[in-house]
Order: sequence, then C-alpha cells, then structure tokens
Amino acid sequence: MTATNPAIVPYFGYRDAKAAMAFLEKAFGFEPVQSFDGEDGVLVHGEMRYGEGVIMLGSVGAAPTTGSPGVYVVVKEVDAHYERAKAAGAEIVYPPEDTEFGTRRYRARDPEGHEWSFGTYQPSPEPPAWA
Repeated sequence: MTATNPAIVPYFGYRDAKAAMAFLEKAFGFEPVQSFDGEDGVLVHGEMRYGEGVIMLGSVGAAPTTGSPGVYVVVKEVDAHYERAKAAGAEIVYPPEDTEFGTRRYRARDPEGHEWSFGTYQPSPEPPAWA
C-alpha cells in the first residue's frame, strides 16, 4: 500500500495530549507517527495515523481549546490565502507566521466560530525519515 499525504487534516486540543495519544492508540488503534514536547515536557504537537488517514493533536495552549476539533488545510501560498480570508471577513486568530519547524501558517475562524488552520506543513501517514 502506498500512503498519500492528505491535504485536509483534523486537529484536536487536549489537556494532556500525551495521555490522549496513548488512549487513541490503545482504544481505537491509531498509530503514533511523531510527537514533539516543549521544554516543559508537555506535548506540543503529535501526529497519528489510522490507515492512510492522519490526525494532529496538541496540548491546550499549543492547540485549540478542548472539545471541538479544528481543521488544518495545506496551502502553498499562505500569505495570499490569508489576505483572501481577511478580505472575506474571516476572524483572524493569528496572522501568518514562520514556525520553528520551517513552515508558515495562520489560523482563522469562520462566521459560525469553527477554527481553521492553514499552512505549508504537509502531514504524512508515514514517520519522517529522521525519526
């Protein structure tokens, strides 16, 4: 089976994202792909796969609030996409920024309050070669 890289990925915020990853693996059969802890040892970003699907998650403070998932969408031109969203009246959560991981992203809410994150990072169901 050849894995494909999804362009739309749900993400979840948890109070304890490490415990959430362990639960999702044990209870639902998700497989860890990669994870990154902050200096305080709290999981900042994790990725898990189920078949060819991928989810991202993080601890609250590094991710959206708990309860309601958000959606991450891969875009090539983050700044142009941001300008379009802003012009259309999207509520900007934070403007385009470069991350320490070498990607560019921004986050916005639609009129119903759903959070959308757009960026150049391309999640994969396969672990990175350096992992």
